[in-house]
Formats: sequence, C-alpha cells, structure tokens
Amino acid sequence: MLLGLGAALGAAALFGVAAILQAVGSRKVPTESELDPRRLGGFIVALLKQPAFLAALVLNLAGFGLHFVALRLLPLYLAQAGIAVSLVVTALLATRLMSDQLSALEWSAVIAVCIGLGLLAVSAGDAGASAQHHGLTIGVIVGLVVIAVLGALASRSQHGVSTALLGLLAGLGYAGVAISARLLRDGSLSELLHSPTSYTLPISGALAFILYSLALQRGSVTLATTPMIALQTITPAAVGVFVLDDAVRNGWWPAAILGFLLSAAGSVILVRFESVKA
Repeated sequence: MLLGLGAALGAAALFGVAAILQAVGSRKVPTESELDPRRLGGFIVALLKQPAFLAALVLNLAGFGLHFVALRLLPLYLAQAGIAVSLVVTALLATRLMSDQLSALEWSAVIAVCIGLGLLAVSAGDAGASAQHHGLTIGVIVGLVVIAVLGALASRSQHGVSTALLGLLAGLGYAGVAISARLLRDGSLSELLHSPTSYTLPISGALAFILYSLALQRGSVTLATTPMIALQTITPAAVGVFVLDDAVRNGWWPAAILGFLLSAAGSVILVRFESVKA
C-alpha cells in the first residue's frame, strides 16, 4: 500500500510539471490545430519540434511508469486519487509561470476537488484481483472510438467551452489507460501480445495526450486540467468498485460519496468560471 501510494504521488508531481511544459509547447503550435486524420501528422510533428513539449513527453513517460506501479498495487480509485494531486501542482505553477489567475472561488474549487479526492483515497479498501473482463475490454474499445469522434468535433472550436470538453475527453482517455493497465494479466510475452488491453493502453494514452495538447492551446491550463483530472479519477474509481471488485472500507461509503460530490462540484465551478473568462 505505501509503495503504491508513494509511486502515485511521485507520478502526480511529474504530471503536474509536465502539464505546464506541455502547455508551453502546445501554444507555440498554430491554434487552428484539429483532431483531423488529414492534419494530425503535421500537428504531431510540429509539437515534437518544441523542446518544452519533448520535456513534457519525457516527464509523462516517467510519470506513467510510477503510475503503472500504483495501478497494479492499489485499488483504482486510490491510485487515481493520488495522481489527482497533480492538479494542485499544475494550478500553482500556472499562476506563477503563465497568465492564469485564479479567484478565491476558483482556488476554493481546486481545494474542494483535492479534498474530495482525498476522501475517496481514505475510503479505499482492498483492490480486487486483476482479471480479464471481456465486456469491459469491449467497452474501452467502443469508448475510444466515441472519444475520438467527439474530440474531432470539439477541436473545430476555439471557444473556452471546447477547452473544457477536450480536457474532459482527455480525462476519459486517461481513464482508459488506468482500466487497461488493471486488466493486463501477468503472463508470457505471447499472452501479452494477444491481449487487447496491451493495445488499448497505449492507444488510450496517445489519444488522451493529443486531446490534452489541443485543450491547452485553446484556454487556461486550469480549465483544461481540472475536468481531465476529475474524469480520469472518477471513471476508473467507479469501474473499480462496481465492476472489478475494488472494496470500500466498512462504514466509509458516506465519505466516498461526499468525496465524489465535492470533486464533481469543484470541477463544475472551475469549468463554469474559467470558460466565462476564456
């Protein structure tokens, strides 16, 4: 438990710094970028020419290594709640290094999200056994197609709401990473190569990374990051508890529900006020 939580917090610190570097690199690419197969190659090449973006990519890969350890050792909602600490790191750095300025209400919303995710963390019981789940695997695949289609539509807009929507879709993509990592079974290389989750994991991560980059082009780092963090935390948490037999500690269901409501409310407040400013 301690090793897994330490890995999650270490990953959160790396992800928080990477978000700022990713924003710097993404904003140096033309803002008319879209999630369009005909233009996607050029967009990716343009991103890879930015040193800040390359640094963000390295930090994200290192963070994912730690995150993967947490996902294999902890219940999904505890692993994801630890990762959510990156929201605070990102918000603090965004206000100091970029043009983002948060009001007292918005800082309260950030704190509410973190407290809510903390309540989810302390409510954690034992992780369910890792196992193949064909229905869930199909759901992840279908979800990736839906996320890609909605992302292509949202990327056509430069409005502040598109920033939040792209961040939300990125969060769902990263949720697919967490779920796929949990569904991976220990086995031989041949078994891994024949497992659909060996492919949904990197595809989910790549799609989420691109969507997040598009979101960072259009609005504030906080507006892009908050819905992403909330969805990548809450979605796997729900899947873990209701599908994969992750346990909630006895008597802690009220705290878990309160944590969910605080996280959701804080995210809505940030998206609402940040999109108005954008």
